[in-house]
Amino acid sequence: QAAATEGDEASVVTDYVLKVLGLDICADTLVGDEMIRGISGGQKKRVTTGEMLVGPTKVLFMDEISTGLDSSTTYQVVNMLRQYVHIMKGTAFISLLQPAPETYDLFDDIVLLSDGQIVYQGPRENVLDFFESMGFRCPERKAVADFLQEVTSKKDQAQYWANKHEPYQFVSVTEFAEAFRSFVLGRRVKQELEVPFDKTKSHPAALTTEKFGVGQKELLKACTSRELLLMKRNSFFFYFKIFQLTVMAIIALTLFLRTQTRKNSVADGGIYMGALFYSTIMVMFNGMSELPMTILKLPVFYKQRDMYFFPTWAYTLPPWILKIPVTVVDVLIWTVFTYYTIGFDPNVERFFKQFLLLICIQQAAGALFRFIGAFGRNMIVANTFGLFSLLLLFALGGFVLARNDVKSWWIWGYWSSPLMYAQNAIIVNEFTGHSWSKV
Repeated sequence: QAAATEGDEASVVTDYVLKVLGLDICADTLVGDEMIRGISGGQKKRVTTGEMLVGPTKVLFMDEISTGLDSSTTYQVVNMLRQYVHIMKGTAFISLLQPAPETYDLFDDIVLLSDGQIVYQGPRENVLDFFESMGFRCPERKAVADFLQEVTSKKDQAQYWANKHEPYQFVSVTEFAEAFRSFVLGRRVKQELEVPFDKTKSHPAALTTEKFGVGQKELLKACTSRELLLMKRNSFFFYFKIFQLTVMAIIALTLFLRTQTRKNSVADGGIYMGALFYSTIMVMFNGMSELPMTILKLPVFYKQRDMYFFPTWAYTLPPWILKIPVTVVDVLIWTVFTYYTIGFDPNVERFFKQFLLLICIQQAAGALFRFIGAFGRNMIVANTFGLFSLLLLFALGGFVLARNDVKSWWIWGYWSSPLMYAQNAIIVNEFTGHSWSKV
């Protein structure tokens, strides 16, 4: 009944999985990394498992989930999975290497593979009966899982031979597989597979026809909520960016401070062009902060995208939209601090034009560095490409070299540089003003 409460389905399922996984005690704790102390290794394994469980998944395929875990943690994880599949009427197919006896006893059925062949497939309680019918017996103090792993080995098989009336002879994996097919359980499996599926019992809803679990609107809403949550958790980063930009704006206004407005010569125009170029590159550098943030989120993105949690567009669109208010605040601080103190054209319309142009520049810079971060995939490569692209943009942006001075074989770089368009637009906005009519 609780799961049927309107609007609370996702919350109820999430809380249930947290409880079953034993993660409710650390639900509000950071996972952690090399620099931040977070949850334990066993809890990290359970977080990964829970990530797959929260959803309509009915079948789980897990390979070597005990790697890096002690026997107690492995038991807890497998016990949780057992409870989950029993309650939710699902199926879990798990491969384990030498599980502890208490972990082995949690399984309902056993599939024993050796040399690519199925040696046994059936209930856990009957596995020893099959090998005893072949003449092999598990000692009383021997773990069943270890026995199953060694009984097909040529090196260890002889010690388990229990038929004293016949001399021991090595039994190959192929012979075990053939014997199982003639065993009562093997015949039962064969009979079940030979019976065709009754089409009258089928239902279109039993087949998945959609690539993702929910609609596009819900996917976009979920990705937007997650991005907003990440931004709240990284609020210190955004506050520090504002502080940094404020300090740089104060430096800029004191550097280009005009106690008296002089706009009478081309030399005066050169000073203002330098101030405009400084504003442009400052805003572009501000967008470079997207590079490390993008790289840190890539592992989770690739994992969840490959598991069809969401399409790429639903993941990439929210950061661009949600960063617009942040960009507006950053650029507003810069423009308010520098525009009139430096002595740009006093027309209010041109003030807002420069404000909008700088917003576009920072959004373009953020998109550029997000692309470089996704392309580089690690910090060293991405930083190298990021600095290289900045130097290239500065050189071909129209300030260091005018268009007429750019060589013909580099003119393509000039026309493809977003900094060139931004620089030209912001210069035209300033120098077509009334205060420059005398030059």
